[in-house]
Amino acid sequence: MAPLPGWQMNSIGTSRRSTSISLLSAEGDCDLPDACVDYVPGFLPPKTADGVFDRLIKQVRWHQPRIKLFGTTFLSPRLSAWYGDACAVYSYSGLVNQPLPWLPVLQVLRRRLKNEWAWNPNAVLVNWYRDGQDSMGWHSDDESELGNEPTIASISLGASRRFLLRHKKHKHMPIYELVPEHGSLLIMAGSTQKFWRHSVPKSTHAVGQRVNLTFRLVRKNARNLLD
Repeated sequence: MAPLPGWQMNSIGTSRRSTSISLLSAEGDCDLPDACVDYVPGFLPPKTADGVFDRLIKQVRWHQPRIKLFGTTFLSPRLSAWYGDACAVYSYSGLVNQPLPWLPVLQVLRRRLKNEWAWNPNAVLVNWYRDGQDSMGWHSDDESELGNEPTIASISLGASRRFLLRHKKHKHMPIYELVPEHGSLLIMAGSTQKFWRHSVPKSTHAVGQRVNLTFRLVRKNARNLLD
């Protein structure tokens, strides 16, 4: 499996923004301009993914923080936890997150990303979508602590949920959609966070529980925000 910097995108045509189209081409590639994205179904075999899912539900120190967005403070529409190296202090949506010590199951996944993708993250955000009403709003993972052109490695476990991407500048582009499978890996690197926002919308259908892990490399901590 090649390291991340070697991945290239294909160009696509235009479409109306009101509808979404599949992120995957007929060949299974991710066709997204101004981005570097790769999708790996079956990154974790089914039994392994089942075990990781069960351990995370039981072992993670889940909490529901209050987040601030556009001047309004409200409860996060999902449960979450931040794990990582002691230096990986991270801020977003008005929160300053001090990392919890790595769980063994998270360390195993971290080492695999390092070995297979030549990339060593130092933190992971764990999100638990308990049902279809839990969600993630439109955003980019472009905080200053992540540096320029950050890499985000997202592992999905449990029920499948829609994952949407829309371009920040080109409003004529369609919204792209991916439904990550249980045990899959989605890599977003290069200029993806600069040009694209992504979300996990609420579902109008009954869906099961989903746990998502987004591994990151925090290059600049936010300790000054704690003073």
